[in-house]
Amino acid sequence: MVVAVGDGTHYDVVIIGTGAGGGTLAHRLAPSGKRILLVERGGHLPRERDNWDSTAVFVKGKYRAPEFWLDKHGDEFPPEVNYYVGGNTKFYGAALFRLRPQDFGELRHHGGVSPAWPIRYQDLEPYYTQAEHLYLVHGRHGEDPGEGPVSAQYAHPPVAHEPRIQQLSDDLEKRGLHPFHLPIGVNLSQEDGGRPTHSSVCIRCDRVDGFPCLVRGKSDAEVICVEPALEHPNVEMVTHTQVVRLETDERGRRVSAVVGRLPDGSQVRFTADVVVVSCGAVNSAALLLASANEHHPRGLANSSDVVGRFYMRHNNLALMAVSKEPNDTKFQKTLALHDWYLGADDWDFPLGGIQMLGKSDAEQIHGEAPRWAGAVAPDMPFEVLAHHAVDFWLCGEDLPLADNRVTLDGDARIRLALDERNNIEGLKRLRHKLQGMLGHLGMHEHRLLSRSIYLHKGMPIGATAHQAGTVRFGTDPADSALDVHCKAHDLDNLYVVDTSFFPSIGAVNPSLTAIANALRVGDHLLARLG
Repeated sequence: MVVAVGDGTHYDVVIIGTGAGGGTLAHRLAPSGKRILLVERGGHLPRERDNWDSTAVFVKGKYRAPEFWLDKHGDEFPPEVNYYVGGNTKFYGAALFRLRPQDFGELRHHGGVSPAWPIRYQDLEPYYTQAEHLYLVHGRHGEDPGEGPVSAQYAHPPVAHEPRIQQLSDDLEKRGLHPFHLPIGVNLSQEDGGRPTHSSVCIRCDRVDGFPCLVRGKSDAEVICVEPALEHPNVEMVTHTQVVRLETDERGRRVSAVVGRLPDGSQVRFTADVVVVSCGAVNSAALLLASANEHHPRGLANSSDVVGRFYMRHNNLALMAVSKEPNDTKFQKTLALHDWYLGADDWDFPLGGIQMLGKSDAEQIHGEAPRWAGAVAPDMPFEVLAHHAVDFWLCGEDLPLADNRVTLDGDARIRLALDERNNIEGLKRLRHKLQGMLGHLGMHEHRLLSRSIYLHKGMPIGATAHQAGTVRFGTDPADSALDVHCKAHDLDNLYVVDTSFFPSIGAVNPSLTAIANALRVGDHLLARLG
């Protein structure tokens, strides 16, 4: 149910944000009968033809938030953020990987140390399974020899490779490697050969990665969690309401009010026994910092001075190889390779993972053209290049550095400081591994082109899709903001449930871990609320 704003109702739980964290948490709490309010900064994403238009989505950034953040020099940049019901999951590629068990312990990298988590893989494993089943993840446990133990197989079989990607998988296996089916959240039922059945919601198109799904076949938080939660009479939602600060009681121990701003500039207040912040790692930290008061002069949950610090967003590369044979693949995002996730025979430190991207098309390639001047042979027009493109995503771990941080300037604008050369040697070596195999994979050896436009960015700092780490959890209030249940050490009723809590980020997409953790925190809140 969508409610009138500010009707004076006191809630058991207010959840700020409706993405992978907040939306999933609402779904978990909905059957409890407790009064739950979802507060969303944006509205519903319009369903329109531009949802699937490359120029609108990638080149013009039609759905990106019309705002600019500041870098450490005070220069403006457009962040890769979207404010809609469902959060950034409306645009994610639905690649839903588990972190490896080693990611929860201390890991030594070439550029430093990735710290241990206060929980272990086995603590989150049951929730990983629940998250995979809830978000309709298609995959096959056991194909990746480096994955952790699992308590149940995926509920849905892997999305079948199309012929060119099956050939790529076969060629990788001939190299002694272990490609596996990429775990992806789609509402797909397949016939023999992988074709969608007549009743399948997902149609196996070429718009899965970075596009909102016009047919609602992608497992985003709105479709999977928010809409089912709102079917319960005890769950309500307000949209177009940006929360600008949290107020505390006279002792500073509890959040006493959630203050929102409406599109006309007026303010509204909500109250609840429990307040959950789930705005994304940057905006969650910004909200806590903006809520400073006499009891919390550095911001809420920030007696340790870690709020906003230790920002991470992965070291990523979107690359396009050129196949010698045409690549007629539509649904390309079906394969991943983690053989060098933790190291290689010629390197003692983690490199990261390789996975397929959604298939690039002529419009995206035309958008890249100015950057590729001189890099593409004149005998291959862009339309032909698009037909031969094979697209890869390389993901390496960046490390949590205290000076990589979110702060607010004098007029409350977000400032994001980032060392963009943080632990990048592993990613360089991962690219070298891929580059060195191209000739054995049926591709032109010297044509591996950067797909910067995929990242919606004019500069590396703008790639904020995998943001994490700004409100880290831990057991010691001196060096963490949250306890192991993601409750603020400093306040009795404030929780943060998105990717902010990550002490480290691993080298896989963070969405499944955020979803699993939201389910875990949801069970804790159900016990707390009785």
